[in-house]
Amino acid sequence: METVKWINGIIAVIFAACYLYQAVYLLIPFFAREPKRKEATLHRFAILISARNEEAVIGQLIASIRAQDYPSELIDIHVVADNCTDGTAQKARQAGAIVRERFNRVQVGKGYALNWLLKQMQKEGLWEVYDAYLVFDADNLLDEHYVTEMNRTFSNGSEIITSYRNSKNFGDNWITAGYSLWFLREAKYLNYARMLIGSSCAVSGTGFLFSRRILEKYDGWNFFLLTEDIEFSIHNIVNGEKIGYCGSAVLYDEQPTGFRQSWHQRMRWAKGNLQVFRRYSGQLLKGIFTKGSFSCFDMTMNIMPAIVLTIFSVVLNGGAGIYALCHGSELAGFVQSLLKSAVTGYLTMFLLGAVTTATEWRQIHSTAGKKILYLFTFPLFMFTYIPISVAALFRKVEWLPIVHREAKTLQEVRGPVKI
Repeated sequence: METVKWINGIIAVIFAACYLYQAVYLLIPFFAREPKRKEATLHRFAILISARNEEAVIGQLIASIRAQDYPSELIDIHVVADNCTDGTAQKARQAGAIVRERFNRVQVGKGYALNWLLKQMQKEGLWEVYDAYLVFDADNLLDEHYVTEMNRTFSNGSEIITSYRNSKNFGDNWITAGYSLWFLREAKYLNYARMLIGSSCAVSGTGFLFSRRILEKYDGWNFFLLTEDIEFSIHNIVNGEKIGYCGSAVLYDEQPTGFRQSWHQRMRWAKGNLQVFRRYSGQLLKGIFTKGSFSCFDMTMNIMPAIVLTIFSVVLNGGAGIYALCHGSELAGFVQSLLKSAVTGYLTMFLLGAVTTATEWRQIHSTAGKKILYLFTFPLFMFTYIPISVAALFRKVEWLPIVHREAKTLQEVRGPVKI
């Protein structure tokens, strides 16, 4: 059992070595200053929405786009109703969007839907009409200043931009709060910190912009892995592009409320990260060791070591646990080692959650009691990634749609008591 403790110690050291730099990220927002932005130039934007059976929520998203303080004549909304069996297309048309319906049961997923939509727009001669494209999921809501703020960052030279991802339903339960805190932490203490030091950020699922040059460079949206957002990010980084960040552009996203749905979604993310690493590991490592690219190192750390170390640790400790049960004299040492690792992991995740909650307190639209309560469940939410990561290694994973039901307006989302 001493050997197991020794190996666990090595794993902990490797884990710390891989992610210690992210502790510095926690400090950067308090000391670094944002670069001054030049006066913005008005640009014309196409908003792209891939929707599959989203009639319950798509109207609210389009209404929040229509309510932007940016000139409405410079915004066109394009929706691809992808394999829909409900009234999504009709709802989107009634709300004022340009809707195209796609039916393809073989090429399934957001990446295929976006590429199909863009190819249809190319055939219609629309690529040249727009300066840049904004991508959202049907369940999103936008702050009234979202497009104005993204345009300011775009006007300052960033041709791929991600934004501040908030949540529509933080207070529903420990699962939605877990997601919400992770995305808030990603916005403030990953992407914002990266931007401040001049490194590349990463696109996270929804709420991002890319320019016409980027679209033409790749001849559409040719990113079809299970995590097409991460694939898009890393493909751009290894090809010399830098992803910017606009923290003043706030998007509200609905989080899954049920554990089963959350399991399937995060299984796809874990499997997708493995796919991305398989495809881009050579280019990432080349960027690290021959070009000295910190962004390549950062992206590598974000998609790979945690999964590998977690799986190795589970296998090691699982084997040690079986051995300990067969040899009662070793059981106490095994339990002690396991508890030590669990407590260390819990406290680390609690600290990340506590820092995020404290600094983003006013951005979290829920009661003070729930904000504090879900600090204690956040590490438990993160621990559920352990079995998910292990299962993703062995199971075949397919893209499955997420059911959205939070048909709220922006005012309803921001309505809870602010303390």
